[in-house]
Amino acid sequence: MSEQTYKLDKLNVLIVDDSKHMRNLIRSLLNVFGVGAIQEASDGREAFIKLAAGGYDLILCDLVMEPVSGMDFIERVRKGKDSPDPFIPIIAVTGYTEQFRVTAARDIGINEILAKPISAKELAARIQAVIENPRPFVRTKTYFGPDRRRKKEEQTFYDGVERRRSNLGGDLGLSDPGLGLSDDF
Repeated sequence: MSEQTYKLDKLNVLIVDDSKHMRNLIRSLLNVFGVGAIQEASDGREAFIKLAAGGYDLILCDLVMEPVSGMDFIERVRKGKDSPDPFIPIIAVTGYTEQFRVTAARDIGINEILAKPISAKELAARIQAVIENPRPFVRTKTYFGPDRRRKKEEQTFYDGVERRRSNLGGDLGLSDPGLGLSDDF
């Protein structure tokens, strides 16, 4: 991750969570980060009404809420004909991190996921990921949302003997006259 510093004072964030405590916690962290405008909604229905009013740059959304879940809200934002902003970045915030749930959230169009209990470091990392690595949107017959494929930085498993030596902190001992080997083989 880069050492980039961001001015977030112009950012307008919508927090969607049925827990007032969680909304307050996220709001407090966003205030510390210097986020300029923060609005709250207690379920997907209220969030959609606020989103329709416009002006948001990012949504932080719990996935399990009543009466309208975060999953239903996100799906409507991404696929609904009445969606005011299907391209808005959405960070899912959830205490349910089983693989099938994470996959389901990814498949409805989240940009990032943040596991509860949250920390300032992890929230900042997800916001930074949305800023620094915006993913192109994809439309298929069954999906609309950010490209679900993650680009992995190329890993080089063999960069030659010099890399191995530097990783081990020095010579491998292959030039030991007792072994009959040299560095050149």
